Amino acid sequence: MSSNLGDPGFLEETSDLIREIFHYWNNRRGTRAMPSRRDFDPVDLPAHLPGILLIDVEGVDEAGIGRYRYRVVGTAEVANRGHDPTGKPVVEGYFGPNKADVLGDYEAVRLGRTFLYEPLQFVTEDHRTVDEYSIVLPFSEDGRTVSQIMVFSERRERKNKRPYS
Repeated sequence: MSSNLGDPGFLEETSDLIREIFHYWNNRRGTRAMPSRRDFDPVDLPAHLPGILLIDVEGVDEAGIGRYRYRVVGTAEVANRGHDPTGKPVVEGYFGPNKADVLGDYEAVRLGRTFLYEPLQFVTEDHRTVDEYSIVLPFSEDGRTVSQIMVFSERRERKNKRPYS
């Protein structure tokens, strides 16, 4: 499995829910690189809400790396983490293989100003073996700078519990 930055080829192999949210985002952006947050109405995607994260981009640090904070965390995302990271920096509440990978995905979207599809396989800190399929979608209020990032994820725990090698 590999990530797809700005490549819609993943649409042939992903789930209906990920296809739906991608097409919704893509239709809202029209000819722009990214839609604005006000173009997105959560009422249009009720089945997606438990798996949605909305992350604020709060500028960059002294090294030019984006600073990210959870604004909205769906109920499925809270359950996966075992806590609610709403309002916390991503570095304190991330869920993924490791902090560097999670921040690397957000940086790729922020700098590339485009979407990222990423299927992942990892073992959680509490030893659950997880398959995760995520679409990471940028929003921009000025048409140039990524101001927020929306993530929609679907997770499936492995039944055989064998960790990935």
